[in-house]
Amino acid sequence: MVAVYSHGRPTVRAVGGMVSSAHPLASAAGAKMLEAGGNAFDAIVATAAVLNVAEPFMSGLAGLGCATLFTAKDGQVRVLDFHPPVPAAFDADKLGSLDIRDGANASGTPGNLAGWCKLASELGTLPLTTLLAPAIRHARQGVPVSPFFVEMVAVSRPREMQPEWLTTYIEPSDNATLNTVFKQPDLANTLEAIASEGPSYLYDGPLGRQMASHLQSLGGCMSEDDLAAVEAVWEEPVVTRYRGLDIHVPPPPAESFQFLLTMKLLSGIDFAGKEHLSADHLDTVFRAVRLAAETRIRNNKCSPDMVAELLSDRYMDPLRDLLLAPAPIIGRTEQFGTGPRPDGVKLREHTTSMSAVDRDGNAICLTQSLGSMFGSGVVIPGTGVIMNNFMNWGDLHPDSPNRLVGGERFGMCLAPSISLADGDVVLALGTPGSYGILQTQAQAMVHHLDYGLELQAAIDAPRARLWDGAKVNLEARVEEPVIEELKRRGHEIALVKPFSMECGGMHAIRRDPKSGALSGAADSRRDGAAIAI
Repeated sequence: MVAVYSHGRPTVRAVGGMVSSAHPLASAAGAKMLEAGGNAFDAIVATAAVLNVAEPFMSGLAGLGCATLFTAKDGQVRVLDFHPPVPAAFDADKLGSLDIRDGANASGTPGNLAGWCKLASELGTLPLTTLLAPAIRHARQGVPVSPFFVEMVAVSRPREMQPEWLTTYIEPSDNATLNTVFKQPDLANTLEAIASEGPSYLYDGPLGRQMASHLQSLGGCMSEDDLAAVEAVWEEPVVTRYRGLDIHVPPPPAESFQFLLTMKLLSGIDFAGKEHLSADHLDTVFRAVRLAAETRIRNNKCSPDMVAELLSDRYMDPLRDLLLAPAPIIGRTEQFGTGPRPDGVKLREHTTSMSAVDRDGNAICLTQSLGSMFGSGVVIPGTGVIMNNFMNWGDLHPDSPNRLVGGERFGMCLAPSISLADGDVVLALGTPGSYGILQTQAQAMVHHLDYGLELQAAIDAPRARLWDGAKVNLEARVEEPVIEELKRRGHEIALVKPFSMECGGMHAIRRDPKSGALSGAADSRRDGAAIAI
């Protein structure tokens, strides 16, 4: 068997609290909040804000997201959704696919800042000025760039970005090396104003007025009214049981129920009889992913009650028959109409996910995004704020359940998860990766729960990104005979890097409910770190 876990990254362990995210400075900011007496919700806000600075190509205050969380005082799991409706004046009949990828009409109404501030005000214990202080400091003094940062900028250069994007990101980082310090003074000023004035600085203030005016000057449809209507919304999660854990994720219109469908299908499989990373193991998981994806695409934007129906034996039994049948499963994994193709991955697999757990057992997994790398490519002049391109994840197809309609919510493939055992939190886990989110989280859960890999090893184990048809992009750490057998069974295997960002960037924390011991993992596919106190 190939030694697939020998890269040397250890599991991080502690009892005082922990944060795992896609950048060490962000995790350190969250850990600092825990050391200052804050809780997991304070920590995640500080972490999310620093990621805006250190990972500006992945997420920011003008992006969208959601969080699944557990509050120890009442033992409840809730979801905070900060993924606002489509701008009211958006007209799908007048736009094409490129219009919703780049430029002024690609942006969904920003929700991340609303989410951060609601977490801070309703569940946190520290003031917003404290929570944003690390992000402000890093934006002003600068962050040394990583090879990953350099690659993201280089890949983005061919896109048709707005001039402000070039001056904000290209000129400061041009010819960047590992000693280049990337500073964002405009963003520092914006974050300082938000720390002082709160979220109204964007949603009913000067930043919002400037944002709407600039987008409209470029032909966009977002308005000040769209911004004023933004509200982070509390929701009840949807849940399924797998190997003794109750896995909770956001309800529709989030598309995370595909992850639950996959786990439900796999719950009837005895992996003990399938060697780890064998053709039997991987084929079974890939088949379940495809069946769940097609079910999600046909039932997008359904009700939570419908999700419960889809998870019932009445719906599952016919799918299980297909899962166990010998015929190949070929179908859609992305969207209702023509979805993104594998050659577009560098433009789409860009999101970030983070987890935090504190000493008291509060836990949160938050996933936020700009959509594509550097979002829509539109930077609001003088603010350092880059806009998202979330419209690119809705459908223009008139028959799609997830068609983009002005003023309505739309489905998005974010799936931050919280898992309980006997009513107590044991796992916070999430990943970026577009529609791959709904695939790779299931793969990691099988590595962890069925094959007994420690959390870090489970996250680092080989994964695959499935695409429409029979296409499977598989990390090149699987033995050749297994690959050949997968091909024989109908999978169109293409090998990608041994640790490919196409297969996510997972960050997770495991908690022992008896001892309170925490074990944290950060995905080796990204720049992240788990940091504990």
